Amino acid sequence: MTTPLPNLSKTSSRSYAWIWWLIGILLLAIVSATTLIHLLTEYWWFSATGFTDVFQLRLGWSLLCAAIAFAAYGVVLGANFWLALWLTRDRPFYAPENSDWAPLIPSLITYGGISFIVILSLGAAQRGAQAWEALLKFLRPTAFNVVDPIYQQDVGFYIFRMPVYQGLQQQALELLFWALAITLTVYALRGEIRIERGWKYLLTGPVKTHLCAILSAIAITLALGYWLARYDLLYSATGVVFGAGYTDVNARLSAYTVMGFVTLVMAGLFIISLWRSGFSLPLTSVGIYLAVLLVVGGVYPTLQQTLTVEPNELDKEKPFIAHNLDFTRQAYGLSNVQREDFVVEDDLAAPALEQNTATLDNIRLWGYQTLLSTYQELQSLRLYYRFHDVDIDRYTLNGDYRQVMLSARELDYEAVPEKAQNWVNKRLKYTHGYGVAMSPVNQVTIEGLPDFFIKNIPPEASVDLTIDQPRIYYGEETDHYVYTGTSTEEFDYPLGNDNATNLYSGAGGVGIGSMFRRLTYAFEIGSLKPLISNYFTANSKIHYHRDITERARQIVPFLQLDSDPYLALIDGRFQWILDGYTTSDRYPYSEPIARSSSASEFLGSSSQLQDIASTGTNYIRDAAKIVIDAYDGTLTVYAIDETDPVLATYQKIFPTLFTPLSEASEDLRAHFRYPLNLFQIQSQMYRAYHMEDTEVFYNQEDLWQLPQQIGGNNNAEQMQPYYVIMRLPNAEGEEFLQILPFTPSRKDNMVAWMAARCDGDNYGQLVLYKFPKQVLVYGPQQIEARIDQNPDISEQLTLWNQQGSSVIRGNLLVIPVDQSLLYFEPVYLQADAGALPELKRVIVAFKNTIVMRQTLPEALDAIFGTQSAAAQPTEPSAATTPPSPNLTDAAIPASQREQVEAAIAAYEQGQSALQAGDWAAYGQSQERLGRLLQELNSEVSVEP
Repeated sequence: MTTPLPNLSKTSSRSYAWIWWLIGILLLAIVSATTLIHLLTEYWWFSATGFTDVFQLRLGWSLLCAAIAFAAYGVVLGANFWLALWLTRDRPFYAPENSDWAPLIPSLITYGGISFIVILSLGAAQRGAQAWEALLKFLRPTAFNVVDPIYQQDVGFYIFRMPVYQGLQQQALELLFWALAITLTVYALRGEIRIERGWKYLLTGPVKTHLCAILSAIAITLALGYWLARYDLLYSATGVVFGAGYTDVNARLSAYTVMGFVTLVMAGLFIISLWRSGFSLPLTSVGIYLAVLLVVGGVYPTLQQTLTVEPNELDKEKPFIAHNLDFTRQAYGLSNVQREDFVVEDDLAAPALEQNTATLDNIRLWGYQTLLSTYQELQSLRLYYRFHDVDIDRYTLNGDYRQVMLSARELDYEAVPEKAQNWVNKRLKYTHGYGVAMSPVNQVTIEGLPDFFIKNIPPEASVDLTIDQPRIYYGEETDHYVYTGTSTEEFDYPLGNDNATNLYSGAGGVGIGSMFRRLTYAFEIGSLKPLISNYFTANSKIHYHRDITERARQIVPFLQLDSDPYLALIDGRFQWILDGYTTSDRYPYSEPIARSSSASEFLGSSSQLQDIASTGTNYIRDAAKIVIDAYDGTLTVYAIDETDPVLATYQKIFPTLFTPLSEASEDLRAHFRYPLNLFQIQSQMYRAYHMEDTEVFYNQEDLWQLPQQIGGNNNAEQMQPYYVIMRLPNAEGEEFLQILPFTPSRKDNMVAWMAARCDGDNYGQLVLYKFPKQVLVYGPQQIEARIDQNPDISEQLTLWNQQGSSVIRGNLLVIPVDQSLLYFEPVYLQADAGALPELKRVIVAFKNTIVMRQTLPEALDAIFGTQSAAAQPTEPSAATTPPSPNLTDAAIPASQREQVEAAIAAYEQGQSALQAGDWAAYGQSQERLGRLLQELNSEVSVEP
């Protein structure tokens, strides 16, 4: 008797099924545990920063949106899948003949279909979780009190409502298409779609009913899409300007309306076909739909544009150009630009210079990159300290309103000696930077180096600024987590042959004193060190999200951040200030940033600008100032623009997140400045949108451009806005401004300049000064060309470039003084083998005169004939020091000549050491030079 063999296929399928179920459960458990632990650590972080309610609100709405999306996809797709299986329950699945896998096919299709539905539902949940912001804005909108000219809807409808309507329509359409695909697959595998019976009887019975119901729902959803697409015409990019044009309003709008009704009719025909035999009526309705779409949606608008608009374009498009001009200016905050005429009189003289001393004392002679290199060489002091960038700000120092440049001395752990790079040093020892370097914008030492207001470690200040907390735990270089409150002291700063140490005592960081928290963070960061290290105590903390930009994005991800965070010393503490923008791509008729001419060159100047423009942004506001303490990471978001409806909506959503501007201290508000990227965007858009006449705009008759200048690499580059302290025409006193000149399109003469005011109640006001068209006003590029053509200047620069050094021409600044224009350009000299640029000359241009001198006062004196009070030094510096005396001059006593010669020798030795990179010898020479100068000064001061 033969023993029957077991059914291996069924046994194997059961074994494989358990394995796959086990793998799936394990993967789900791992993913769930990882997600929950991450959420827990983020909750602890938000609690430590004081924004628990922000985290809970975002998480709660994200989970709600995800759950709704998952349920919608799961229910709709699952119901259709189950219905398709149930309707064909009496029919077997198709399987190849004599196949061992035939018994497994029903299970594979069932479990495979369920798995596929779950995957689609999870994808929908992920997208739904990201929709929390759009949904909350939908529920708490703010009116703009501005209506569009076509549909008479408030702009808030387009910014807050339409994204949700369109998102729901698109997701519904996608869901229905997936339902159609799944049911068709089931019916095909069950053999219900019978091509051999012809198109008329391709589908019959309940199967036809099911599919026609889905197709009818798809048609209704498409009709809704056509209705919503009518509003999208306000963002049409096919006409003369951005926004609905003549063809859009008179052809495409009608086409969308007709197509909406045709699609509804098609939905009705799908339903009617249920009472008719065959499938010919649905196919006929689809054919009619496609024909109408071709004629109404394609041919008719094309004929309208070709036969009606193009022969009479200006006449037909004129009202729509006016809409574009009006709404673009609104969207970019350009509607209230104060326009003034600036008649260039160029009658500046010494008395006028004296009246503008504060302006001339704050001419920026240092470029950002040049000064950054100098700071790095002179003030990094150790390899592991790094200056990320140089910021510009203003302070009242010793009673004077001064413009200064400063940079934080942050810690770059990657520069720590390789042998010292270990876990203890990276996480417990090298935790923070220390202090800043600060110098005035226009003063240098006798060697052509910055004349520091604040320098060294610990910080030494020569002005009336107090630093109570010099440590920097949060900054622009702090891109990794560290621990504080451990049993080992942190490295503070180098001190002679030893190191000063410190224990963190600030409020920043997340407590990890308990074993549970250390275990949680060990899993989160993927390291066992917090569990096995003996350094941790009950007071230990972990500091992460320390990069100030990343930290701000964790709290306010819906704000676009400016590319230039800057550091301010306020009440003895270092505070980072970041500008936050509200943006949108839904402002009707407003030209997107990326569509503006020369946008590629303009956007290439900043990755943040590229990020803003990449989303099609056509609305932006200076909404908030984000202030972060450099020591403890305390973050405060101040609401700046109370008129911004987008910000008002976010304030409704997060009632505790924003702090009123009135609660900011006067010292803090004194350091708020008009944002760099916003002014760049506004000036870029204003090049065309300063034109108010539609015909002039259509012809682009008065298109402006941003001027060119010689950059740090001595190549032409687009001029960027720059901050200055100056007195505006007809203003009472000097103020901190951001300014930028304009030149005509394809010409280099200057036609206007724009200023953004930064101080007090005038903050945010834009002022445009326009030159008369019949008068030639030199533009930056023309001044650069005249400098190149000056034989004395050109000869000197060429000579320097041939003696083992390189000439670096700084940024050209155009400074209006009364009704005149002065042009300033610093010249730096850098050894080819070094990285320490020195300010050697200052070029000043006025009218038809260009001079290059060793100092700014000398250059002004060379132009205006008499050295004015404006050119007198406010404190000792090379920028305001006369040339060295002739040693043969009888006015110098013989007793002092030896000291003068020794001082010159010390200076020359120092320069030689500097060129060779011998910093020890350089420092010794400087000390000797300082002693000699002090001795000379004391002898001169007692001369009768």
